[in-house]
Amino acid sequence: MNAHAATARAERTQPLHIGDHLREWRQRRHLSQLDLASDAEISARHLSFVETGRAAPSREMVLKLAERLEVPLRERNVLLVAAGFAPAFPKRSLDDPALKSARQAIDLVLKAHEPNPALAYDRHWNLVTANRMVAPLLEGLPPHLLRHPINIMRLAFHPEGLAPRTVNLAEWSAHLLERLHRQCEATADPELLKLYQELKAYRMPARSGPISADNVAIPLKLRHNGDVLSFISTTMVFGTPVDITLQELALETFFPADDLTADRMRQMAAAL
Repeated sequence: MNAHAATARAERTQPLHIGDHLREWRQRRHLSQLDLASDAEISARHLSFVETGRAAPSREMVLKLAERLEVPLRERNVLLVAAGFAPAFPKRSLDDPALKSARQAIDLVLKAHEPNPALAYDRHWNLVTANRMVAPLLEGLPPHLLRHPINIMRLAFHPEGLAPRTVNLAEWSAHLLERLHRQCEATADPELLKLYQELKAYRMPARSGPISADNVAIPLKLRHNGDVLSFISTTMVFGTPVDITLQELALETFFPADDLTADRMRQMAAAL
């Protein structure tokens, strides 16, 4: 499903029946009724009846089908409600006592990653929290880009943001757009689709050619105080979340890609 098709689906009236929801998720995953029925250990005939409204699925079947379709927890609640059941997955603030251990784990990872930058963001790429090494890299950016909520993608693409400071902007912006496009394909989230269209409207330089086979990762190269700092990034997510907030949270950690960057980050941390 391309981005235009995903946008059209997201903008139209949401289907009311559980069968309509299931059919859309099945088609989004490019599965036939037979494929999904086999995975869920039910008959294709019964799945067809569910999709057309001739049969009502049990709560357990809705959850089983949603798991096989890799439906996000937030949308699994939508499926349950459409089938006449109560939502199963809570959405709590990170300050909620129930998420205390998760919040401690996030803070531990961010702190332990110093003197290198690390941050956490939600499903729409809005900054949730960051360690103290992120702020120095954002110095000098206009206040309107740093107001809550700070959108990391917009910060990377905006002509008043990090785009003018990014040495390899063509490669980095293409990499970010590809990541965002995959998210749009997987979730059809209207806000992500809107963000994707916004970022595509920014004028970005074209890649000069294919990525060299010698590269192991696409770095982020930023001009900072006369130097070019080079980072490679990794993304972490919670492995077994049953809370919507945790499932939608990602941690991005940046590692120096060269000795100069490692040295400059140590100097920056000492000065803070």
